[in-house]
Amino acid sequence: MPDDISAEKSVSEIAASEIVETIPSALIILDRNLNITSANRAFYQTFRTSPGETEGSQIYELGNRQWDIPALRTLLESVIPHRASVEGFEVEHDFPTIGRRTMLVNARKIFSPGAHDGSILLAIEDVSEERVARAESKAVWRLTQSIVDTIRDPLVVLEGDMTIVTASKAFLTMFGITQAETRGRRVADLGQHQWDVPALRHLMEKVLPENKPFESFEIEDNFPGLGRRVFNLNARKVSQPGNHANRLLLVFEDITDRKQRERDALSLANEISHRIKNNLQIVVGLIAYEVNFTAAPCVPGYRAMQARIGAIAQLYDLISQSSHGRTIDVGDYLREIANTMTASLLGDSSGITIEVKAEALDIDPERAVPFGLLVNELATNAIKHAFPGGTGRIVLSVERMGEEIELSVADDGIGIKASDTEKSHEKRGSDYVAIFVRQLGGTVVLAPAAESGTTIRIRLPFLLVPPENAAPLAA
Repeated sequence: MPDDISAEKSVSEIAASEIVETIPSALIILDRNLNITSANRAFYQTFRTSPGETEGSQIYELGNRQWDIPALRTLLESVIPHRASVEGFEVEHDFPTIGRRTMLVNARKIFSPGAHDGSILLAIEDVSEERVARAESKAVWRLTQSIVDTIRDPLVVLEGDMTIVTASKAFLTMFGITQAETRGRRVADLGQHQWDVPALRHLMEKVLPENKPFESFEIEDNFPGLGRRVFNLNARKVSQPGNHANRLLLVFEDITDRKQRERDALSLANEISHRIKNNLQIVVGLIAYEVNFTAAPCVPGYRAMQARIGAIAQLYDLISQSSHGRTIDVGDYLREIANTMTASLLGDSSGITIEVKAEALDIDPERAVPFGLLVNELATNAIKHAFPGGTGRIVLSVERMGEEIELSVADDGIGIKASDTEKSHEKRGSDYVAIFVRQLGGTVVLAPAAESGTTIRIRLPFLLVPPENAAPLAA
């Protein structure tokens, strides 16, 4: 039996020895007198020493006595005798051969079977790189916080779970809260939950995982202590050096004053457009009055002039009612032109109808004038020439075709004979059509001659709303 116990003990010691050698941390075992009885391979590699220089020596005598530290003495001589273990004791020192390092020491009492005196197992972990990285991270974060506080626009930095890590002084000042009141809270929970907007939450949740920054998300609400304000929100992902954590930077731009100026300008523009429309309507009325006293051969010319001015008047009427700012809807504009032409050229008893089919496209007022006059001219020509019997149908349509849009004016009248195709432009007011098409940068496409009906197609650039600094319209 003793031989079996001895063999079992030997196997156990071998297994324990293999485990100790496998552990990457430096391990040493001290006897009750704090002499080193053994150490693992990681210890010798870390401190670049050998068993002969280590075993049997008291721990305080190792190297240049760097382990002779009062706090470590207290740990080994006073704490360990009364406690089973101590964790996280930090030692920073200039070690021979490896330089200044920071070591994390964990200590635990161990007992061998049959032994009355316990030994002490010290696990020593080199955390120098981690401490340096942490210090650098703190320094960078302090710099980041300084930059954050310097920026005039309010901003917050968020964790991946959308809780606030820090907020700039501008943010705290504007919203009248403290850093402590913001840290760890969600943006949606601030104030009276003005920021709890599903669309905003959806955008913010995509910034970190999908690296999708967003800009100019607009929120208008009543804010405590601020009143009615309008904010533009911009967000993007930021990475903190020293670790792999990603955070979200959310910037709040107060655009209240700018929005008010834009609204005032829009209101003024709408008022001016309304007055222009009224003045043009007066001119239209004067022309209509003069028609009553004009010789019959001159009436068509007066009517055509009345329709042209009416088309421009309807443009300014739409501008005065528009909430789009600088642009108006093409479909709405065509319908107004159709109504004006029906009133000025056809009358209630006419058998000719004008219909509109248009995609949702916008046009700016500068280009809308020649566009409206072009439509007016083509439709007027159809009214004058396509329906000798006094009945028929005209369709005004606009649709997008790739990088262009196509304006078409179609009628179901008598059509254009093949022999008259060359002369058709002259007969149908080609001079005006050519001028307006040139101003819009388009081209005229005549459909093949047919027995009945005529369709004139005009291709125009898709960008009816010009970019900033665009060249003026051609003369």
